[in-house]
Amino acid sequence: MTSILKLLVATSTISVAALGANPAFAADLGTDAGTSITNNVSVAFNVGGTAQTAETDSDTFVVDRIVNLVVTKSDAVNTSVAPGSTQQAVTYTVSNQTNDTIDVLLTSEQLGGDDFNVTGPIAYYLDDGGTVGVFDGTDTLITSINDLAEDETVIVHAVANIPGTVVTGNVADLVLIGQAADSVTGVAFSNDSGTADDAAVVQNVFADGAGTGSGDVAGDGYHSATDRYQVAAADITVTKTSTVLWDPINGSANPKAIPGAVVQYCIAVANASGGADATSVAISDTIPANLSYYNALVTGPSTIPGLIGVVTEGSVTGAVCNADGGGTGSESGGTVSGNLGTVASGATETLIFRVTVD
Repeated sequence: MTSILKLLVATSTISVAALGANPAFAADLGTDAGTSITNNVSVAFNVGGTAQTAETDSDTFVVDRIVNLVVTKSDAVNTSVAPGSTQQAVTYTVSNQTNDTIDVLLTSEQLGGDDFNVTGPIAYYLDDGGTVGVFDGTDTLITSINDLAEDETVIVHAVANIPGTVVTGNVADLVLIGQAADSVTGVAFSNDSGTADDAAVVQNVFADGAGTGSGDVAGDGYHSATDRYQVAAADITVTKTSTVLWDPINGSANPKAIPGAVVQYCIAVANASGGADATSVAISDTIPANLSYYNALVTGPSTIPGLIGVVTEGSVTGAVCNADGGGTGSESGGTVSGNLGTVASGATETLIFRVTVD
């Protein structure tokens, strides 16, 4: 009987239909990890011209996870910092090229070969504040990136302090390191590439490239990138000079610093080229003993100098201070003060005032 049946099946008409579930796709990253794909097959046949009950079977497996995390420096510009400045940020993009939502665990590393290390605990901020790509007070302090969707990219700031001993041109490299983790448990993924396939379990295949961090090789579940701090200090020098303008005997002809003479002081603030602008420049000068602030005309030859008060934001021609400033200062209790505002890199500005010799 068995041999007859085999013959009948062999000579009958057989049709096969394979029916599969429609998989879910995420952007261009392929089918979502964890998607269950079932393939149903049905075999129809006739025996002696009579249709028989179709034979069916099915096969099911779940789509595995391609883990691919990409960390990059956000732009081609170094972060300019001043000596002793705090809360200075370098900025990165973190992109999830995994076919699943993931968490990203964040750490950082300071490499050798640069000029200095940043100080203080390095903090991480998610750029979700007012200005995109700019670290400000509205960004969110984080230790990891939670629930980063497939094909989603976010901006992360790493924030640290700058030592006060650094000088213009010094650089410090900071590596941001991301590690892909399960978005439910927060635990870093393990690589299943070396184990047998399990059709019922979502397994991980690491596809990340090598990063810039030490030991960050391709296919390790990490990715890293380096950004750089670059110091631009203001190189300020202050020069104070005095010129006798007039005395009560000689007038303005070769005057001498005798009692009653009028002396002009010039305080020149120079900012060397190649550094940063110096901002909020403020001058305070205590008038020494045996001198008095010149705020009332004295008697003597008709060439007596006029009253100018305190003149700020003036210029220098060679070694000569010009009383051409557009700002004003003040004197109180024997102390002269004035603000120069911003002294640009390569510029010199002055404060001028006059005294008399007691």
